[in-house]
Amino acid sequence: MNGDFTDRHVVVTGGAGALGGAVVELLLETGAMCHVPCFDRAEYDGFPFTSHDRVRAVAGVDLAKEEACESFFAEPPDLWASIHIAGGFAMAPIAETSLANWRRMMDMNATSCFLSCREAVRKMRASDTGEGTGGRIVNVAARPALAPAGGMIAYTTSKAAVASITQCLAEELKSEGIWVNAVVPSIMDTPANREAMPDADHASWASVEDVARTIVFLASPDNRVSSGGLVPVYGRS
Repeated sequence: MNGDFTDRHVVVTGGAGALGGAVVELLLETGAMCHVPCFDRAEYDGFPFTSHDRVRAVAGVDLAKEEACESFFAEPPDLWASIHIAGGFAMAPIAETSLANWRRMMDMNATSCFLSCREAVRKMRASDTGEGTGGRIVNVAARPALAPAGGMIAYTTSKAAVASITQCLAEELKSEGIWVNAVVPSIMDTPANREAMPDADHASWASVEDVARTIVFLASPDNRVSSGGLVPVYGRS
């Protein structure tokens, strides 16, 4: 059960991606009004819900830039939930990781999560329903953040920061009824992953639809007690 989001405003960063699109579709089925920042015009043009009457999609939003993030979150009239899927991936051992690539991973994953969480909290506190009435934040960490693997130090560290942000905020915000959780995916069954790993056991991967259901439950009013969780969504992988 994913709850009733009727008349509830929800931000979905990374909403134009494979997982984000599945989340937006499910939210629309449950009555939500979705706000989706797109990094560039190509991402915006590829987003299938731009013309939906309960979707506000905006192109050219770099969530690692403070002013851009503040401007995007200023638009919803109030905010019930904020789901932070936007991020990036790169593999390289430490000797081949430049400072520029390190900073890129930190910006795409940790900084965008921090700024989006901060603006979501500010918006929830200023919503028409009044401060202290609650809200939901769901971040996306990654399996290597909990079980580190070699060869992806910048990515792993940036996703570990997302996990830490999640748990710190859960403690900070629990008295206000704002629940903060993160899902922790492993490899998901997406066209890009199938292309990159054609010989893998694709049936063992979690589908984006199943991961989306977990995210939407955590963001829903049906989630009355779960906060501070790092929820594995590995499938059988």
